[in-house]
Amino acid sequence: MHFQWDWLCLGVLIIGSVTAEIENEEILGADVEVEDFDKHSQEADVDEDESSLGIVYQTPKPTGEVYFTETFDGVLTGWILSKTKKEDTDDNIAKYDGRWEVEELKENTVPGDRGLVLKSVAKHHAISTMLTKAFIFDNKPLIVQYEVNFQEGIDCGGAYIKLLSSSNDLNLEYFFDKTPYTIMFGPDKCGEDYKLHFIFRHKNPKTGEYDEKHAKRPDVDLKKFYLDKKTHLYTLVLKPDDTFEMLIDQTVVSKGSLLEDMVPPVNPPREIEDPADKKPDDWDERPKIPDPNAVKPDDWDEDEPSKIEDLDAVKPEGWLDDEPQYVPDPNAKKPKDWDEEMDGEWEAPQIPNPKCETAPGCGIWVRPMKNNPKYKGKWKAPMIDNPNYQGIWSPRKIPNPDYFEDSHPFEMTAVSAIGLELWSMTSDIYFDNFIICSEKEVADRWAADGWGLKKLVASANEPGMFSQLVTAAEDHPWLWVLYILTLALPVGLGVLFCWPAKKTDEDIEFKKSSISKAITKGEIKQDREELEDDEIDLEEEKDNEDIVEDEDEGEGVEDVDEEEENGVADGSQEEGDKSNKSGSEDEMKEDDESTSSGDGPLKSVRKRRVRKD
Repeated sequence: MHFQWDWLCLGVLIIGSVTAEIENEEILGADVEVEDFDKHSQEADVDEDESSLGIVYQTPKPTGEVYFTETFDGVLTGWILSKTKKEDTDDNIAKYDGRWEVEELKENTVPGDRGLVLKSVAKHHAISTMLTKAFIFDNKPLIVQYEVNFQEGIDCGGAYIKLLSSSNDLNLEYFFDKTPYTIMFGPDKCGEDYKLHFIFRHKNPKTGEYDEKHAKRPDVDLKKFYLDKKTHLYTLVLKPDDTFEMLIDQTVVSKGSLLEDMVPPVNPPREIEDPADKKPDDWDERPKIPDPNAVKPDDWDEDEPSKIEDLDAVKPEGWLDDEPQYVPDPNAKKPKDWDEEMDGEWEAPQIPNPKCETAPGCGIWVRPMKNNPKYKGKWKAPMIDNPNYQGIWSPRKIPNPDYFEDSHPFEMTAVSAIGLELWSMTSDIYFDNFIICSEKEVADRWAADGWGLKKLVASANEPGMFSQLVTAAEDHPWLWVLYILTLALPVGLGVLFCWPAKKTDEDIEFKKSSISKAITKGEIKQDREELEDDEIDLEEEKDNEDIVEDEDEGEGVEDVDEEEENGVADGSQEEGDKSNKSGSEDEMKEDDESTSSGDGPLKSVRKRRVRKD
């Protein structure tokens, strides 16, 4: 059994070591997977060593019809910095003087791949450019996609874009927060409020005014996208069937309908409350009223106080009645600049009386207060259901004079420019690879050539599992306790179950004594039966001793010997050898005695009985 346990434990240890080795190799040598965004394109095998050292970057090129693209890899042309000021803001921060730069990522750099970086802190930034061609909302989807990397994390600031509405007086040099836009989309964060905006400006067909319609907040947790310092891909898809989708890293985080999932709704209600309607004076909204038939009981005393003196209380022994609780500080000294004419007579500050520290109390002793058992308070009539209750009043409904129904809100104002108008308390926000198109395959291919390579390099440069655990423990030191317990538990179990137990001398002696005790009890029982048989035989021999002739004495001896031999054979097997040996010795002695003397069988039988006892 111990042999089997040893082999089992050895097998567990070997399997554990092999598994750890395999996992280590997988961590160190795992290939980084890249999602294939274009199902019809050829899959490219990228080796980890090549990606960790660097890859050959080529500027993405659109594969279909597009309305705008920007990679920032070449000369920054067409982008215009705003020269105006933000309204309703202090003059020292109202100007759009935030600085922009075109540069590579700080971490997980792809050589040759550059982006537009917001560089200033606590400043307004505004930059914009015209689209290659305007997008008109008719029968084609609108797809807006770009990359963002919060290289320094984000404290308070946004990274959203605005698609500016087409107009004859659009001047990008005066692009500011009030410039009309059709769509605003992108991440925004301040404090612990993590947002992904999708706002479109809807034109009221009756008044011609524009109202902002906000998409409902995504149900997923967006925090990691703002704090992991990785490049993330943001995509907005608007479809002609009045539905929308918002994606981060090609994963849908929110979707809905322009008619049902916007706040406030696109279409106003058919009916509204009548502003001229007023609640009648006799309208009773009270569900409960005091019972008018209730009468205060005669024994109800409203004058009883809620607290009374505890007459059973006794002043503690040692109470110092003549000592005040506070005394002047004897160590205090009047300041040198104290002017009694201006400041009055100087008095030392009060400190707790040191004599009261060892006493139960000082000053005049006052009985403590306790709850008055007779107190009932002011009597009030019990509440009953109001028989005149009419419910909560609400104004009557009337047809909404401003009601309209826009059954196709996808038909928004055409857009002809794109801009970034931002305020941020964090610098180095990275933007890259803008694209506006109508085909999802075109946007996916564009993402694979740009964001896909960034994701590849970031995955190749990620630290191993051990480094991640150490980094996590540096931020949260309590994790070290968890690590130690996790490692110690399997080791302790392995030692407990796999280490062979050493037998002590006490265990061996205990086992021997238990076996010997069991055998001794069996022998005693058998010997007792043999002795009883011997006594019966002796009595019979005494009765027949006078009758038996001298020539028959030998036969009697043989009979007794045979009976004794049968009795000895019925004993325990463990004492068989010893019994046989003693029996043979007795027979030899009996033969000698029978030849030398004629005492007969009685003498020999008695000798054998003495030995056995």
